[in-house]
Amino acid sequence: MENTEKKTNFITNAIDHDIANKVYKNDRVHTRFPPEPNGYLHIGHAKASLLNYRIAQEYNGKFNLRFDDTNPIKEDMEYVKSIKEDLTWLGIDWEDRLFFASSYFEKMADYAVELIKKGLAFVDDLTADEMREYRGNLNEPGKESPYRSRNIQENLDLFLQMKAGKLPEGSRVLRAKIDMTSPNMNMRDPTIYRILHTKHHATDAEWFIFPMYDYAHPIEDAIEGITHSLCTLEFEDHRPFYDWVLSNLDNFQEEAPRQIEFAKLNLTNTIVGKRYLKQLVDEQIVDGWDDPRLATLSGLRRRGYTPEAIQAFCEAIGTAKTNSTVDIAMLEHFIRDDLKFKAPRLMVVLDPLKITITNYPEEQIEWVDLPLNQEDPEIGEYSTPFSREIFVERSDFLETPPKKFYRLFPGNEVRLRGAYFVTCNEVIKDADGKIIELKCTYDPATRSGSGFAERKVKGTIHWVDANLSKKVEIHLYDHLIVDDDGLTKDNFLDRINPNSLKIIEAYAEPEVMKAKAFDKFQFIRNGFFSVDSKYSTLEAPVFNQIVSLKSSWKPGK
Repeated sequence: MENTEKKTNFITNAIDHDIANKVYKNDRVHTRFPPEPNGYLHIGHAKASLLNYRIAQEYNGKFNLRFDDTNPIKEDMEYVKSIKEDLTWLGIDWEDRLFFASSYFEKMADYAVELIKKGLAFVDDLTADEMREYRGNLNEPGKESPYRSRNIQENLDLFLQMKAGKLPEGSRVLRAKIDMTSPNMNMRDPTIYRILHTKHHATDAEWFIFPMYDYAHPIEDAIEGITHSLCTLEFEDHRPFYDWVLSNLDNFQEEAPRQIEFAKLNLTNTIVGKRYLKQLVDEQIVDGWDDPRLATLSGLRRRGYTPEAIQAFCEAIGTAKTNSTVDIAMLEHFIRDDLKFKAPRLMVVLDPLKITITNYPEEQIEWVDLPLNQEDPEIGEYSTPFSREIFVERSDFLETPPKKFYRLFPGNEVRLRGAYFVTCNEVIKDADGKIIELKCTYDPATRSGSGFAERKVKGTIHWVDANLSKKVEIHLYDHLIVDDDGLTKDNFLDRINPNSLKIIEAYAEPEVMKAKAFDKFQFIRNGFFSVDSKYSTLEAPVFNQIVSLKSSWKPGK
């Protein structure tokens, strides 16, 4: 990913202020992207990771990829692998700056001991329910735990027993000692360690205590020398505790990281919450984390989105301080914009209606030369067969057409793309009255490129040869969520669109059979499609619809 021209916003303004005031030595800027490996990345993570990466690039700084693997119950190496693959595909290069929070477990435990010795942390025996009761609410202050007054030595002894695995899982926690009357609930003696007797994907069974994210996060940033810790808005209320941790540990008194919050990316008609996505995957409502209907990066990649389109989309939505929901049509605009010049344009008929050209020689086959993309002649040409029997889209014929319908109807003449003018003369129906065939005639003097210009036609339609075309499987997609107004964890399954995937058999010209996984095309008048990486084979291609040709979003809208 190339450096882009710097765009100012409240984050860059804050960084510029820090540089002007020499807050960090050598005017350094150091960012990080810290995903938890408990699921696959989605489009919201694309925005966050690209923001951190681009900030580092703009200031000639450093960028870390760090896995915040402090919760062994939900984390797995599968997610570590997928996150690295997604970020590489997205164009993010962390070079040799790959870190894991679990690498700092010993240091974090040492810092917890430091807080205990300073009288700033204590071991609590309250149950989870009792802690919730003692915590109070937004309208009422909390109450101090009866174990808050334990002396330092007792707290040290108990914490070391926790660390050594001598105390039962869930029996005690280590809490920061701050202020149970604070209006900020996150400052009411938050838990910083809990006991878990379970294996960790990186440390196996070495540890029996695990730090809470709010405690681990600032320490990780400080250890790595992060200057600007860019987080989404839900962490704004957690910032006082972030600062409290760093200000009370001796090693981090100078050049402490600065947390800055920005708005999350939410999209209409889809789901981006990891726990919701995991439920869809676990309950097999979708075809895995890479289901093309999902807004996961692996799903978008499998569907046919390009990293360039996602980069441009994230750049266009910008950086804001207020959460909002972006119309998914905007994302679709950017993939159209990216593919229109580079995707080959081929003919595939999704809903075939047979045409017999009655005056065309029965045994004749000719090959028609067509450009792969009219927008870019340098992409080249290809040849496609044409004979007496062809397929066209059923929607390109109406027996009783309305005004300004310029495609096929009885007595009307149209151009077959790259081939000839044909006129519909007869409609053949089956016993139920369904149209099964059209009888047409062609004008041999009208072959495209022949220089014939005595008459014009208003309609041009695409087609494929009925005998030499190839059957392919097409996956047509609609939005995953039919109505996202008031979407919650309790109702989101009821909003799943039952028609979000439609699988059909289509007919494609032979050139299509050369396609490989992830190859992208514009199927003339039907939209942009990509070869499915999961189920497609050279003998039996499967194509995912990336997006239709028509856009409901325009720049500046």
